[in-house]
Amino acid sequence: MSEIWFYHLERSALEPVLADLLERTLKRGWRAVVRSPDPQRITALDDSLWTFRDDSFLPHGRADEPMAERQPILLSADEGRPNDANALFLLDGADLGTLAGYERRLYLFDGRDEAQLAQARNRWREAKGSGAAVSYWRQTERGWEKQA
Repeated sequence: MSEIWFYHLERSALEPVLADLLERTLKRGWRAVVRSPDPQRITALDDSLWTFRDDSFLPHGRADEPMAERQPILLSADEGRPNDANALFLLDGADLGTLAGYERRLYLFDGRDEAQLAQARNRWREAKGSGAAVSYWRQTERGWEKQA
């Protein structure tokens, strides 16, 4: 069974945290799917991942474009896994849905937003109830600290 890691953002915006985690994912030799139910978020991420840092970019594509299966990072609103990703990043309250095949699932949420916080608590209970190995990471002044 795969792991589910919850990332409680308190000090940084989603985009730089996601870019850093995606970069680490690629360094492991893994592929990723980034899922959001918000089409505007998908468009914004599509733009930002090309320019997240001056000396680098994150190669990616959208699930609704040709050759999605060839993308190391795939942005999607759907539950599909056409690129055989190892990691699934869930944003904007995305449903845990069908999660078979992933080695790690990462649920990122803004702890300053009460609606996202409440939704993350529900997803946590859902994940724990599924019997998955669940971890909770909180952003502090010193960086990410595992809390549970």
